[in-house]
Amino acid sequence: MIGLLRGKLADKRPNQVLIDVSGVGYQVQIPLSTFAELGALHQDATLLIYTHVREDQLALYGFLTAREKQCFELLISASGVGPSLALKILSGMGVEELVPAIRKGDLAQLVRIPGVGKKTAERIVVELRDKLTAVDVPGAGKLATRSQVESDVASALTNLGYDDRSVERVVEQSRASGSGDFEKLLRSCLQILGSSATQKTAR
Repeated sequence: MIGLLRGKLADKRPNQVLIDVSGVGYQVQIPLSTFAELGALHQDATLLIYTHVREDQLALYGFLTAREKQCFELLISASGVGPSLALKILSGMGVEELVPAIRKGDLAQLVRIPGVGKKTAERIVVELRDKLTAVDVPGAGKLATRSQVESDVASALTNLGYDDRSVERVVEQSRASGSGDFEKLLRSCLQILGSSATQKTAR
């Protein structure tokens, strides 16, 4: 599964982008919030990817932040909400508004989003209300001080199969390097995780 793409923006539209990764173009569906934050054409871009596989289709959905990607994954876990509708929901309402609306059961606000009817809104509230901790902004603790790069690295490590506790630990340890570069921070975290695994094997 593709979990992350980093390359040049070959094409950019409100609902999709084409990313050139070493000469290979990946077409990625995106919400409006991601489109608004992307740079100009031919600039570097890094997107967290959700790979949706069906018998007749393989589609990529991209997000700038781990929180937005997590919200997308929660939405498609609700009955009757597919990837296309989940993107419309995230395009019609930012995560900062969507999470409180679901938590409060604000159906009136949800049905304002094109494509979301009352029954769909009710299912989203009922099925996701108790799962929102996955996309909550931490109110306290170390995670609250994560930079965007650190959040993206944490999401990439989780996609690679590392557990949340290990990810939190290595991101904290690597923070001391002061690196704001995604690749350098990811490499540092992987080195720490690799070293820890070697030590456990030695024991």
